[in-house]
Amino acid sequence: MPGQPLAYHITFGTYGTRLHGDPRGTVDRSRNKHGEPIIGRNADWHSLEAGKLVGGPVMFNQSVRGRIEQAIGQVCERGGWECHAAACQANHVHVLISSTDDSKLIRRLFKRWLSEYLNSEAGADIQTPGRWWAKGGSIKWVWDEAYFKNVQRYIDRQRTSGK
Repeated sequence: MPGQPLAYHITFGTYGTRLHGDPRGTVDRSRNKHGEPIIGRNADWHSLEAGKLVGGPVMFNQSVRGRIEQAIGQVCERGGWECHAAACQANHVHVLISSTDDSKLIRRLFKRWLSEYLNSEAGADIQTPGRWWAKGGSIKWVWDEAYFKNVQRYIDRQRTSGK
């Protein structure tokens, strides 16, 4: 489709919480081609990946999740992006953003700037791990209003402040 999408639905996980071999399945960009099935459970691969972790998996409690959701507004303002919906779960973040910027750049800056927040005085009482976020994440381009509204409702249902 030519032109600019209405928005990007960007999702990224916390460090160490979704390793290759996980029973929920994963995607390995060097092994999976677009449209192929995800990689399923593989206990040996999962153990190998867990052994590579620097520190333990990062899980956010309810309080930290709420603070991250508040910080997302600051991150969007800093980037000049319009945030339509955002939610932080215990092990991942969802945002629905409109921007003319490159979607991969947005995801990369989002993770960097949220890390800066978590490492700053504002997040001083949050235990700082070696890393906050997993590599990569998902970026879905939102081209039509119906999909936009579905994504917005999905993210809004996950918000910490609504629970």
